[in-house]
Amino acid sequence: MTAAAPAPTLRYGVVDMAEATGQDGIDFLRGMLEQRYPAPPIARSMGFILTEVAPGLAVFEGTPTADFFNPLGTIHGGWTATILDSALGCCVHTLVKAGQGYTTVEMKVNYVRALMPETGRVRCEGKVVHAGSRIATSEARLVDGKGRLIAHATETCMIFEARVSAAS
Repeated sequence: MTAAAPAPTLRYGVVDMAEATGQDGIDFLRGMLEQRYPAPPIARSMGFILTEVAPGLAVFEGTPTADFFNPLGTIHGGWTATILDSALGCCVHTLVKAGQGYTTVEMKVNYVRALMPETGRVRCEGKVVHAGSRIATSEARLVDGKGRLIAHATETCMIFEARVSAAS
């Protein structure tokens, strides 16, 4: 019987803008999943990571800890909003073409139940609702391990031609 190989250690960092925008968005995100590119530093800070992508879909999973408590002893809504924003934006990212970028224009979050460290691992699935040449809308749901809804959100993103400086 052979021992299982240890799980690879994630690298965190920022990819050069020219390389990131020099390919279709889904190819870039797949590169992150395959660990050809590092995970963004916010993933380490917030305790969640991209786990799945497909055209118009992005899934993040994470485990909130007491490090994210608000003064009332529940997980701060900012943690919930951040994982939702990541799924909402990255599902749009799967549809951008080489040479394009995007940014969030508007986001709406609905909190359904309190998120506690005891909740354990959560899953956040973002799906594109509509993607035009300049505007895309998406929706996401954050659920616990039992499939119970914690929060849901919608987002509007603006798609634009990426500007890569000569210094990049």
